[in-house]
Amino acid sequence: MHDLHDLDRFEDALIKRFKEHPVLANVTGLPDEDFAELLLQRRFVSLAFTPSYDLAIDLLRDEAGLRIARVILREEYPDGGGRTPSHREDMTQDMSRLGISRSALVASRPTAETRQAIEDTLELIADAGGHANADLRLLTVLRFWGEVLVSVEYGRLWERMAPLLTDEGRNRSRFYYPHHVHDAKTHSLATLSLLSGSHSDRLATRVTELLAQEESTDCFRELEERALQLKTRFYDQFLPAVDRVAV
Repeated sequence: MHDLHDLDRFEDALIKRFKEHPVLANVTGLPDEDFAELLLQRRFVSLAFTPSYDLAIDLLRDEAGLRIARVILREEYPDGGGRTPSHREDMTQDMSRLGISRSALVASRPTAETRQAIEDTLELIADAGGHANADLRLLTVLRFWGEVLVSVEYGRLWERMAPLLTDEGRNRSRFYYPHHVHDAKTHSLATLSLLSGSHSDRLATRVTELLAQEESTDCFRELEERALQLKTRFYDQFLPAVDRVAV
């Protein structure tokens, strides 16, 4: 049996590294135009969330993992009748409240770095599907890339957004803050239960079951490292904004 406490320490160290990325750590000090550009670029990564999940679902063979992934994907579009905005629409609503105009949204295009981040994510998922233990690999990527680290990102971004999206003590965020909460790692890998409710924890329940069938945790560690690299490289493109603040 693998030491899940050891894996938790490994994972929490990666999360800490991500939180300390200079762009995320200094997000409250970024000039308004740089913060707006960051959100516009991050929107393209968010638009790639659903095709990334769809690709993983195509490659998954584990029925329990498939059900979890399907439920999470369907939550992105909460109303089949078309009366409720999708999560993507909630995001642009939050962006509008943050002062990003429709014309800025229309004019925005993904940078080379953003396109590379999206392409590399799809490649990571496709590669994971080609291994004998594809189910473990795919669910590990979905959980860490798509949920745990997203919660960390939005938690950092919320530090900047909170004053603008909080009105008379009421949280007005429809996307960023709810995803910070719902995607979070709220239980350690060693203390998961069937009652664990966040997306991360639901996926982790199956990941730990599949890990128990493995001789080694190497692939888990490798894929979490690679997922972190994808996220880090995306934010690296905004390092010049941090440098401008420092000057």
